[in-house]
Amino acid sequence: MNPAPNLVMVGPMGAGKTSIGRRIAERFSLKFADVDQAVVQTCGISIPAIFEQVGEAGFRERERAALATLLAGEGQVVASGGGAVLDADNRALVKARGFVIYLKVDVETQLRRVARDRNRPLLLTGDRRQVLTELMEVREPLYLEVADLVLQADELTPGEATAALVGRLARQWQRSGVSAA
Repeated sequence: MNPAPNLVMVGPMGAGKTSIGRRIAERFSLKFADVDQAVVQTCGISIPAIFEQVGEAGFRERERAALATLLAGEGQVVASGGGAVLDADNRALVKARGFVIYLKVDVETQLRRVARDRNRPLLLTGDRRQVLTELMEVREPLYLEVADLVLQADELTPGEATAALVGRLARQWQRSGVSAA
């Protein structure tokens, strides 16, 4: 058992952090929080607008603050942004305050899942495949560094991924001294 007050979902864009995270939260009667949504609510503008106004560095500062605020709580599933692991303090925080689930998907799956999405600033310029490949090369070792559990989610629907995670979480994660089951 690995005790932690929260579950944290990490992985690249299109991995299913939000859709699977919501289902896991419901299954374990936890609250659900999405870091990107928290940033949007705090700033009052969309993520592409944040990138346009303050750049990626400005977005990452807001992301760091939102993650810290959310992980100060407990009894929740937190879906992190795909790039949150780039910051060493964020990595330390998710390890300290969460049982970390890495939803692993390959670039082909990402391309399929985000094909029509125009709300991801990092994919608005350049070749999407190249961008996703380069992001994965940098981020994959960081996802693995923080992960307590890795789920290969390429061929799984959100329901199938949730079902696969429920049993593993019941065996591997303990919240506040009580089994997750």
